[in-house]
Amino acid sequence: MSPRPLNVGLIGGGAGAFIVQPHQRAIHFDGTRRVVAAALHPDPQVAMREAENWPYPIRGYPSYDQMIAAEAAKPVGERVDYVLIVTPNHVHFDPAVKCVQAGIPVFCEKPLTVTLEQADQLVAEVRQRRIPFGVAYTYLGHWTSRLSRFIVRSGLLGEVRWVDAYYLQGWLADRAEDRGVAQAQWRVDPKQAGASCCGGDIGTHALMQLRYVTGLEVRRLRAHLETFVPGRRLDDHFTAYCELSNGGRALVRASQIAIGHKNDLGLEVNGTKGSLVWVQEEPEKLIVRLPSQPDRVYWRGAVAANDGFLGELPAELMAEPNIPSGHPEAFHDAFARLHRCFERDVRAYLDGKPFNCDGTRYANVEDGRAGMAFIAAAVKSHQQGNVWVEL
Repeated sequence: MSPRPLNVGLIGGGAGAFIVQPHQRAIHFDGTRRVVAAALHPDPQVAMREAENWPYPIRGYPSYDQMIAAEAAKPVGERVDYVLIVTPNHVHFDPAVKCVQAGIPVFCEKPLTVTLEQADQLVAEVRQRRIPFGVAYTYLGHWTSRLSRFIVRSGLLGEVRWVDAYYLQGWLADRAEDRGVAQAQWRVDPKQAGASCCGGDIGTHALMQLRYVTGLEVRRLRAHLETFVPGRRLDDHFTAYCELSNGGRALVRASQIAIGHKNDLGLEVNGTKGSLVWVQEEPEKLIVRLPSQPDRVYWRGAVAANDGFLGELPAELMAEPNIPSGHPEAFHDAFARLHRCFERDVRAYLDGKPFNCDGTRYANVEDGRAGMAFIAAAVKSHQQGNVWVEL
């Protein structure tokens, strides 16, 4: 008999929010998870109205406090098995801590919190209770991100010398916040977004790709947080020059005023034996460049072991694609892969079995904390005249 579907609760996501849509599709992707409850909005009346009008039946709650209390009182099998937090940044910490304290695993949108102090508190709570906690760095879910990780961490490119990690968008090139664009309004508000708009919103994605693929950490950095749109309170352009834990160097850069760029997240890793290029807008493809050889282009679903560059490939990695090569996986598939991996750890947790929430399959709470430490150091460097700041 198949295991029962896991019950998932939503915190946030009502009133036309975008990010809840790919998440809830991903949750239902495999038929082993389902959304059953939600606190969809800070206004209790709106929350209940949104729940009543949800595309499928769910238990609506006026607030996340009421949802957490009610669900935690139910027996396993009837309660929510994990909670997805898709609120603006400033409403990540409080519900996350309360869920963890109630013994409910959490999958949280990024960035983890709005301050490093909050991130430290959350890490301590998760460690104390030994509970699954994931952070939605979406692009780790692309299969080619995992192949990139295998190639670089296996030493096939040699020692990493230089990494260019970038995320370029153009949607904030004008004052979208003045045109009633809700996604812009809270992102440029320090009270809701934290100390950085561009760096916190998308720069941390570039950082996470760097860390996930290379296994290296940023040791210290010099940063510029720039605001090109007059009157905007937070940065819309972010640049950090970094020293890595192996002595290599990296540039982590992000922009939301780069007109013409849509969701241009990319990574180039230059090692002593070769280079690797990955671009999110072409996520089926991975390019490897070796000295005096034509470029090697690998496509998801058409990768073979022992091809003269790749050696043996892990069985778990090769088993991950769900559809044949040439049938493109995409954004929703990346989300689904993260929820699928998180499900495995939640089921182990519920059964009282060991689980390994170690950051190899989705970002964990420590990865979320690393993003906050990076932003805190970048803000400090910028405020002090772009000096070197250690993490």
